[in-house]
Amino acid sequence: MSVILCTAGYDHTIRFWEALSGICSRTIPHPDSQVNRLCISPDKRFLAAAGHHTVKLYDIKSSNPNALITFEGHTGNITGVAFHCEGKWMVTSSEDGTIKIWDTRSGSVQRNYSHGVPVNDVVIHPNQGELISCDRGGNVRIWDLGENKCSHQLIPEEDKAVASVTVANDGSLLCAAVSNTVQGNVYVWKMIQTREVTSLVPVCKFVAHNTYITRVLLSPDVRHLATCSADHTARIWSVDPSAPHNATGAELLPLNREPDAFSLETTLHGHQRWVWDCAFSADSAYLVTACSDHYARLWELSSQSIIRQYNGHHRGAVCVALNDYSETR
Repeated sequence: MSVILCTAGYDHTIRFWEALSGICSRTIPHPDSQVNRLCISPDKRFLAAAGHHTVKLYDIKSSNPNALITFEGHTGNITGVAFHCEGKWMVTSSEDGTIKIWDTRSGSVQRNYSHGVPVNDVVIHPNQGELISCDRGGNVRIWDLGENKCSHQLIPEEDKAVASVTVANDGSLLCAAVSNTVQGNVYVWKMIQTREVTSLVPVCKFVAHNTYITRVLLSPDVRHLATCSADHTARIWSVDPSAPHNATGAELLPLNREPDAFSLETTLHGHQRWVWDCAFSADSAYLVTACSDHYARLWELSSQSIIRQYNGHHRGAVCVALNDYSETR
């Protein structure tokens, strides 16, 4: 399978789709709970589905509907899941206030980090030696796996939850979404890597939506940033300093001198309820979104058009995973 696309949500099913035809090729029941997040392993062998208290690992190429391994240990909703680049371990975040690193072969917990408040998201730095997480208390934390400790703590806005974080494929940028009912802001930092330490330099803050942001995601080519929102839209922002300036562009922080670094490229209209999640294609030309209106959609970003709508969920679709990288990646 060269393209693996799957969605899940509140109808207790995981659906696999033929991306171009829109046909649902396989449905896996997930009776224990809703599915909050999905992640496909880099080698396309496994799908991790994060639910209420557990993560289930499925064999993508098998017709067996049962999970290979169930990762048990969290005591609250699991909000984030990501694989190590070689699939040796997996990290999860949870509303129970912890981040856990799991051995994907044995299903055992290898590390446990505490935020003390519900954790909303976690991602793995491309160097595979750091984790970036965010929480409901307003913190963004960077965890140094070599030193086994939190190396940075950022508080973009006092007492405002950080809903989502994303790190560039080349490790150059970190973005975080901070929002409430009246405004959704994105904060951006440059990540400067030396042999000893990662330094963070503030780039900018900008208003992305006038209500909650549910997800931020940098594209594989690091030229676009997608934001999903409760306002029924997803938006695409330019990460190219030479892009034309937009009236809704960035409010600069003192250390930045790139006024056009984040300008609005596109607003994707069509969903009828909250847009919860998104995934870029490998070439950064397409975006898949998942929405409470039960649908997932494939968008061509150059034309801002809906290429395909994926119909089949009978309750809200809240997570999507896409892996269309070449097999030799």
